[in-house]
Amino acid sequence: MNSAELQSFLDEKVTQYNTRDFIDSDPVQIPHLFSQKEDIEIASFLASSIAWGNRKIITKNGHRMMDLLGNSPYDFVMSHDEYQLDRLSTFVHRTFNGEDFKYFIKA
Repeated sequence: MNSAELQSFLDEKVTQYNTRDFIDSDPVQIPHLFSQKEDIEIASFLASSIAWGNRKIITKNGHRMMDLLGNSPYDFVMSHDEYQLDRLSTFVHRTFNGEDFKYFIKA
């Protein structure tokens, strides 16, 4: 594939996937909930960490992650206390559990 073919292929994928219809039905909607760069980055990282399996379940659990973080992932990461961190213990997505979630937040 040469540069022109690659550019054409990538442009087609942008047209296909960078639409409201696709975003609203895909886990990529999780980072789209936010406008602050830091929130987007953290939401993207966390949503991608559970991105295996059924898209509906990934999306549901991505929203649950954000709820547990008070829908402010950056603020939570930067200023959580042990009590707030303990709330995350209830989270489970397939083999990713609350201990994993807490480790990611602390790291």
